[in-house]
Amino acid sequence: MAVIRLADPKRDAPQVAAIYYPYVVNTPITFETDPPDGTKMYGRMEHVSQTYPWLVCEHENEIMGYSYGSKFRDRSAYDWIVETTLYVREAAHGLGIGKALYASLLECLKLQGFTSAFGVIALPNNPSVSLHEHFGFTKDYLMVDAGYRDGRWYDVGFWRLNFSQAIEDKLALYSIDEVKETANFSKALTYGTQFLTLT
Repeated sequence: MAVIRLADPKRDAPQVAAIYYPYVVNTPITFETDPPDGTKMYGRMEHVSQTYPWLVCEHENEIMGYSYGSKFRDRSAYDWIVETTLYVREAAHGLGIGKALYASLLECLKLQGFTSAFGVIALPNNPSVSLHEHFGFTKDYLMVDAGYRDGRWYDVGFWRLNFSQAIEDKLALYSIDEVKETANFSKALTYGTQFLTLT
């Protein structure tokens, strides 16, 4: 049975790195050129997991995909905005894993108090655009010729989903450690399983 859970960086990093590898070497969508190994991925996961959810979909001890939130920009004024990321194992497309992971991720981010999420998409990438728009993201702006890789320029689009209205007083934000033991977090984590066709 497939489950969505918080990642364990030490245990999951090698499989997460393996999922990410073909996206780096075979596609332009990450703009990264050197795929991280398990050790480097472990460091990334540890860093992100201090504040944000890093989720994995696991089936029979195999990681089928992962999603996570991360800092949108370094300055503290941007703290209420989160950037979202998703990758699915190449052989596991079409099983609802992407939708499941994204649905659970968005529910977790709402609990943490973020006001909006951004999906940053190197274009063209119709599957990613469709996924974001399925969850109500709308195209916020476009950076033309934003990245150069493999002999050509790529546009980058920013798709935005508002969780709540910004108010005059700043809203409270909670780390993943502060919310992960709550009943609401358990519901958020399993929310996406409705989209799984993997049993």
